[in-house]
Amino acid sequence: MKCFLVDRVLLPADATCVCFKRKGNYQRICMNLTPLQEERMRRLKRRMKVYFDAARADHQEALRALWYATYPGQELQGLISDQWKEMGWQGRDPSTDFRGAGFISLENLLFFAKTFSTSFQCLLKKQGGKPAACEYPFAVAGVNITFMIMQMLDLEATKPRTFIRAVFLQMLLENEWSFDLLYCVAFMVMDKQWLERNATYMEFNDVLKSTRAQLERELLMDDVFRIEDMPSYSLLC
Repeated sequence: MKCFLVDRVLLPADATCVCFKRKGNYQRICMNLTPLQEERMRRLKRRMKVYFDAARADHQEALRALWYATYPGQELQGLISDQWKEMGWQGRDPSTDFRGAGFISLENLLFFAKTFSTSFQCLLKKQGGKPAACEYPFAVAGVNITFMIMQMLDLEATKPRTFIRAVFLQMLLENEWSFDLLYCVAFMVMDKQWLERNATYMEFNDVLKSTRAQLERELLMDDVFRIEDMPSYSLLC
């Protein structure tokens, strides 16, 4: 398959051509999407459009799976229970917190809990025993991180409009789970910045903005071609 180099990204020269302007200048870049990239992006967009439905058996099962991945050996009393507050949901019914990002935010949390269980548990448990003003609601923070990444990557757009999106498309070609891996990195970066700033709940949006800025800087580094190449990936155990 013939390829050509645009800036630092190796782009296959078949399939659909998508042009966009790189942020910061007026250089016009043409990116050719392979059928595999297009299919993986379609799958990701389908995931993004799924709302959490408390009546669906598979959504209920995913919620239970998250509980047992988070608290192994601790019996769940029900899908509506005060126990969910322990994980950082706003109330007894976690389904009400998925409005912003939908079912994919639950999938992200579950992926994090299962793939990087040590890091996941470290972030979860360090919330205990601290003053309430210094805590952030763990699970709700996770939902917000999913939404932030979707905005950062401009995933709602029909065609790529930013260089960040083009970089991510290349990563998606390398690994179908790039979005989920980026989510795990983002959670670690957010927590690190939170602790370094000694932030309070009222500063959560500011921390999220600075997290996004750091992720964007790392994604645009010359030697970053996969999520695993990002410097902050090393934060994951």
